[in-house]
Amino acid sequence: MARSHLVWDWNGTLLDDLTLVVSASNSAFTAVGGRQVDADEHRRQFRRPVAEFYAEILGRAVDAEEFGRLDRIFHDAYRVGLTTTSLAADAQAAIKSWPGTQSLLSMWFHDELVPALETYGLTGMFTRVDGLRTEVGGDLKAGHLARHLAELRVSGDQAVLVGDSLDDAEAAASVGAAVVLYTGGFTDPARLRASGHPVADTLVEAITVARTL
Repeated sequence: MARSHLVWDWNGTLLDDLTLVVSASNSAFTAVGGRQVDADEHRRQFRRPVAEFYAEILGRAVDAEEFGRLDRIFHDAYRVGLTTTSLAADAQAAIKSWPGTQSLLSMWFHDELVPALETYGLTGMFTRVDGLRTEVGGDLKAGHLARHLAELRVSGDQAVLVGDSLDDAEAAASVGAAVVLYTGGFTDPARLRASGHPVADTLVEAITVARTL
């Protein structure tokens, strides 16, 4: 194994919440008179910064103040449905199959992420857990990943990130980490494969690939 530390993404990777995210996004869009999207369009168009995704769907610019409002609407709707959302089918098996250390890095709010891990039976499985410590989300992951690895004292060349978005790939590249992209999350698989990065259709397969990097 060339790399000793694995960083997991949470939403759309370990957590099987695509349907919930699409529904919450539509709550935000319709609150300001926008149209709804289905899961396929959401996966084709979703990107970070999320404000750019919202602007494309709404067909107009979204400034910081409006995005803050939309982000609150999104998260209020997301929380309502979260109680019926489960882990990806092979999440536990994948976590247990990695032989090195592993941590969790999420673009979801830290104070909600930590208790959720207990709910899903994941407490104690990660050497470090970091969610957002801001009131508004939606930004790029690169800086968040750099801080996460710095706190772990893990260099980029020791790490591999398993995520579900092109932003995950760009964040990994920014710190010299490897990446495996999972097709079961928020991004259309064709977009992931076109990126040229390693792609896996299951989380267990993602670990198999990660061990070769």
